[in-house]
Amino acid sequence: MSNYALTVYGPIILKLTIGILTLIVQMNIMGKGNLAPTSALDQVQNYVLGAIIGGIVYNDAVSVFEYCMVMIAWTFLVFSLKFLKERTHWGKVFIDGKPKIVIERGKVLPGRVTKAGISASDLMFKLREQGIYSTADVKRAVLEQNGQLTVIKMGDENPRYPIIFDGQANDDVLDAIDKDRDWLEKQVKSAGYEDIRDIFVGEYDDGKFRFTPYKD
Repeated sequence: MSNYALTVYGPIILKLTIGILTLIVQMNIMGKGNLAPTSALDQVQNYVLGAIIGGIVYNDAVSVFEYCMVMIAWTFLVFSLKFLKERTHWGKVFIDGKPKIVIERGKVLPGRVTKAGISASDLMFKLREQGIYSTADVKRAVLEQNGQLTVIKMGDENPRYPIIFDGQANDDVLDAIDKDRDWLEKQVKSAGYEDIRDIFVGEYDDGKFRFTPYKD
């Protein structure tokens, strides 16, 4: 009986163990983003990994070796996509999509709002959550990839999100404060850095910059 149980349940237990170890490895290598998904890649990673583990664990036609190869291939693919997203602008746009401007200088852009999949009532609710009750008070509102609404008020040059992130200029913030990339490049160089790509995150607060480089 014990040999029979080991034969039947042994591969299942082994596959489950491999699945858990793969999840732990992915979290340690790629961060904890899949525990609280904020991007499309994090969501897809969770869905596909769950489907792989759930669909193969009880499938006797798939050997443990084949299962390991699938998990390794998936881990490599996710790691490659994450690297592209964090290191290239086009990779980030392709994988996560691009934030959508839904209010520009007090004017709601209905086409972009509906294309983003939210209603007028949803938009106004998101504004009220931030203490804003009139679109006339909004200089720019950006719907982020995770569904959150980032708002810059009229007369406000203190954006609530970074002007540089992951070595990339945040064009939406630059447009909102009526600046361009050349201006940002000069600010970065005047702070003693060679290029925007050297900056992990750059914050702009009341006309002052705070740069955090990749290298300590």
